[in-house]
Amino acid sequence: MRIGIVIDERDRSIDHVIDAARRVAEGGFTRFWMGQHADWDPLVALTAVAREIPELPVGTAITLTYSRHPLSLAAQALSAQAATGNRLTLGIGLSHRPIVEGQYGYSFRRPASHLRDYLTVLGPVLGGQPVDYQGTTLRAAGTVTVNGAEPPPVLVSALGPRMLQVAGELADGTITNRVGPKTLAEHIVPTITAAARAADRPAPRVLAMVMVAVTDNPSEVREHAARHFSLAGQLPSYRAMLDREGADGVADMIIAGDLRTVETRLQRMVDAGVSEFVASPLGSDTERTRTIEALRDLSS
Repeated sequence: MRIGIVIDERDRSIDHVIDAARRVAEGGFTRFWMGQHADWDPLVALTAVAREIPELPVGTAITLTYSRHPLSLAAQALSAQAATGNRLTLGIGLSHRPIVEGQYGYSFRRPASHLRDYLTVLGPVLGGQPVDYQGTTLRAAGTVTVNGAEPPPVLVSALGPRMLQVAGELADGTITNRVGPKTLAEHIVPTITAAARAADRPAPRVLAMVMVAVTDNPSEVREHAARHFSLAGQLPSYRAMLDREGADGVADMIIAGDLRTVETRLQRMVDAGVSEFVASPLGSDTERTRTIEALRDLSS
């Protein structure tokens, strides 16, 4: 299994982030991931990480689109690519209406159109091509050139049919979150694969972000997660995927139990079409350490 590790960087110093990344590198994991919350900018932090830890692949899971014009994101991503020796995978996502409208003040009326416009600009610009584009949600004219930077792979946090269609046509794959094997096999993988095939693109990468705990107390881990992540299950995009899976809430998507249980559930997702995991270890410090050791043994 190809397994990368994502950490919760909130309230952490850059030294802590680098130490966590170093443990990921020493464990032989596929990639070190960071998301975007209300603190560290993941591209800035990952640049620092990769400069400290040679050869460690890094990725954003995810960085937001609405808060950056695609020309600006391209400049930042290509700068990170050049600074990291071209080890970046760029995961992007739209976020959700409460954040886009409530925090940033942008309209969330046409998310799929926004994604299509965004990728129509971002892809060519990352490849060093000039753009002059007027879409339904944004305007872009210009080019970005960063010496030594190769175009990074672009993955999209896409779940709904229209979003998967756009991702298949214009990106390199998807990063799913809070999605189970049934939904992957029956919805995510066939939808994005068909879109990529129709656009004459390579088979898309399908990454699954999963919360994992190798533990003797799986119910306790799920109860803790239910208290902290219950609101996520009410967001429309996640709720739709939970309904497809037949799950009551986000806690049902946690992979928790002994090593055999964890391995079996991860393998079910591989069988459903997942090409790589973005694992977030849960539980106490002891359980997290145990989980990382177990994932290291499963990682290849």
